[in-house]
Amino acid sequence: MLAGALGDLVLGLLASCLSGLAVWLWQRGRHNRDLRLRMRVVGARPGDTCLIVMNNKYGAPGTTHHHDVQAMIEAAVLSHGLRCEVEVVRSDDFRGGNGEKPEFCIGGPLGSNVRSAGHVAHSLPGVTFHPYDHPDHPLAIEAGGVCHRRDSGNEEYVLLAKFTAPGGERPVVLICGQTALTNHAAAYFLRRSYRRIADTVASTDRFCLLLKVPSIGTYGFQGVVLERDLTDVAFTRGA
Repeated sequence: MLAGALGDLVLGLLASCLSGLAVWLWQRGRHNRDLRLRMRVVGARPGDTCLIVMNNKYGAPGTTHHHDVQAMIEAAVLSHGLRCEVEVVRSDDFRGGNGEKPEFCIGGPLGSNVRSAGHVAHSLPGVTFHPYDHPDHPLAIEAGGVCHRRDSGNEEYVLLAKFTAPGGERPVVLICGQTALTNHAAAYFLRRSYRRIADTVASTDRFCLLLKVPSIGTYGFQGVVLERDLTDVAFTRGA
């Protein structure tokens, strides 16, 4: 009877070990699949140095809004999760291509980030950011004949785009919103919703998404949702 009990114990331990090994292998496989998917969406690989190009607070050169700092932190956390180093530069001080460094460019093109303005003008000719003093819809983002207007403090929009810019061998991820809060929302969305992005776009090599941040007074930046895939119109002038 003792031998039988010991045999049952050994079989039980063996079954537990095999079960635990199977769970560990499944979790490791899932982690590796998630890592590969995040690498595809962001365009960064382990060992890269990701360049984060920071903007100015509107009307206050040399300073950065709290929410834009949070957007930078989201980009840095995402980069470190991909086993990348991070280099932060100010948009006022950076010229030229991003070369072999994947780039996160944070901030709107209207007096906040001059590099964002250049990226939009060159790489997203189908998108227009209306100025602050526009008589009908200030700060609206227009694409494909549709204006997405800002309802200040209630409902606002931000572009999340990926493309390869002139002089760059690696992609640019552009976070370009109507406000600093929307920039934070887009960086948060990119870090947490990479599966949704991959399922939405035709190719993770190049895309342009419009995100909406509704009910800001209730949900803040965390309420961000995917509004439209603008890829078909954003990269074509006059689309």
